[in-house]
Amino acid sequence: MKQTSDEVLFEQYRQGDRASLRTLIERHQPDLLRFLIRLTGDVPGAEDVFQETFLQIHLSADTFDPTRRFRPWLFTIAANKARDYLRRKGRRRMLELSAPVDGGGNDEPAGSFVDLLEIDLPGPDARLDSRETSAKVQKVLDQLPPMLREILLLAYFQRLSYAQMHDELDIPLGTVKSRLHAAVAAFAKKWHALNAGEPS
Repeated sequence: MKQTSDEVLFEQYRQGDRASLRTLIERHQPDLLRFLIRLTGDVPGAEDVFQETFLQIHLSADTFDPTRRFRPWLFTIAANKARDYLRRKGRRRMLELSAPVDGGGNDEPAGSFVDLLEIDLPGPDARLDSRETSAKVQKVLDQLPPMLREILLLAYFQRLSYAQMHDELDIPLGTVKSRLHAAVAAFAKKWHALNAGEPS
């Protein structure tokens, strides 16, 4: 049986079917929480922003354009809520994503930024090196300016093209390209410095 699309589910919710929103929440929870944890830098903050995001989805339901895709709209709202959260906390945090990175000199295989960003939060039985790598990635992400961090994470989690990011974020195409290029360069510089033991 074919899965009901996000857009159809959200339209059903707008027509009064509350169960449709629950389905959307459950469908997007894993990816959206991972995105928010990377963006905010902490689990409790990410969980708060997750709840605020779906509250905003409810409040803004009438403004959704049913000819557009639901997922980019959801992640854009989540990014805005995360930005508000970081501002409230007084934090100043915030590729080609397939660009290769080295493994840190420990005979680890080379990977890509996508591979690094894709690491899940480790469970209690996770291997130590996975925990260490995940912590390193978060440390580097935490050092990026908010708008660079946001566009890098949005580009990865949504796999948006430049044109789609321009459309969804309402910023010029040239700005999208320059921000993503800057995010890649900043991440690479800080990642290599961290692995070389240099001050970032």
